Amino acid sequence: MRLTRQTNYAMRILMYCAANTERLSRIPEIAAAYSVSELFLFKILQPLVEAGLVETVRGRNGGVRLGRAAEQINLFDVVRVTEESFAMAECFENDAAECPLVDSCALNSALREALNAFFAVLSRYTIADLVAARPNVRHLLGIDLLEQRAPAA
Repeated sequence: MRLTRQTNYAMRILMYCAANTERLSRIPEIAAAYSVSELFLFKILQPLVEAGLVETVRGRNGGVRLGRAAEQINLFDVVRVTEESFAMAECFENDAAECPLVDSCALNSALREALNAFFAVLSRYTIADLVAARPNVRHLLGIDLLEQRAPAA
């Protein structure tokens, strides 16, 4: 199974926000950190907000932050929100009725079992786990540098 670019960057947005708990994250900063367009990130943001994984704060000093604690957002939560289909083969799709084996196919059962195992593994890992796996994630994303440049309040 291959996850979409949207899912990849949705996880990156969440990781950035999890590493940047001191202040709101801004889309231009996240886009720069990952060398991706702001427009692309704005498109990804909508389903994350609708699912409660991210909150937006409007205004001059607005930005985004996690909608729940990073420890409470597992990778399956993100995949479920960002992926359109989990069809691993044609027989998972609506036109499966054309196959004479549709009701008794061992391939279908094996693929369904594999997909469930994939979901179970994703459910075991959280956004916090991904951030904790890289102690220098704030440096790698340029967050420390942004905070050094920010004027004191």
